[in-house]
Amino acid sequence: MDLINYSADKLFEKLLNNKSNRNYWKFISELRKRNEDGIFEKSIELTKSEIVKEKIIGINILAQFGYPRLYLKKILKRYFDLLKKEIDKNVISSILFGIGHNNDNLTEKQINIICAYKNHKSVNVRYSLVFCLLSIDKSKPIDTLIELSRDKDSTIRNWATFGIGTQIETDNKIIRNALWEKVGDKDKITRFEAIVGLAKRKEEKIREILKNELLRIDEHGSLILEAIEEFNDEEFINLIEEQIKRNKVLKKIDENWLLETLEKLLQQK
Repeated sequence: MDLINYSADKLFEKLLNNKSNRNYWKFISELRKRNEDGIFEKSIELTKSEIVKEKIIGINILAQFGYPRLYLKKILKRYFDLLKKEIDKNVISSILFGIGHNNDNLTEKQINIICAYKNHKSVNVRYSLVFCLLSIDKSKPIDTLIELSRDKDSTIRNWATFGIGTQIETDNKIIRNALWEKVGDKDKITRFEAIVGLAKRKEEKIREILKNELLRIDEHGSLILEAIEEFNDEEFINLIEEQIKRNKVLKKIDENWLLETLEKLLQQK
């Protein structure tokens, strides 16, 4: 399917009328990268539709419209205007994802508006809120992500932990305590994201945990190797070399991962 030969009207027609969603994001992506005022205006009009499907199509196109990106202020204004009255969970989720793609310069008022969704009953809304807040290195988003790192849904917990662990530079006792809390999480990915965050902050107590995790590393262990790289301690050079030898017999992890980590540690030496 060569979408470059499709007119914008044809792409909109496919999105609006196709019963299958198989090529949905291909059509969205193609419209996003065309710097045409008509596409922007049509997308804005769709966000005013009373039909949820149409509204979401407009929201999704606008989320990353233009190469280079265009109309960012107008798009954010439209998103926040929608949030004033919107009650449909799928529309709200799409808006939050859209804001997340454009969250570099949100105002305090805008941040307060989106953070209010932290207790929304929809898992999808809470998850999209996490995405929306990633990399915003301010107190309110950080506090909200810490709360979401305790969510009952494991995917929300691990992404929120990723957010406070590695997507911000702020380092304080509150963040470290929140990460230590997640080191004991029952979800493996959440636990590993917390370990990475503490290793990035050179938390000395994480050393022994990294050693233990390295010994039992498996196919899900790339995050542990990332944590070891972040911790950047010469002691782990020998430990990685020993693990490479063990892995030749046990074959529990891609050997290239171990070799790459060893190389990075040697370069940082």
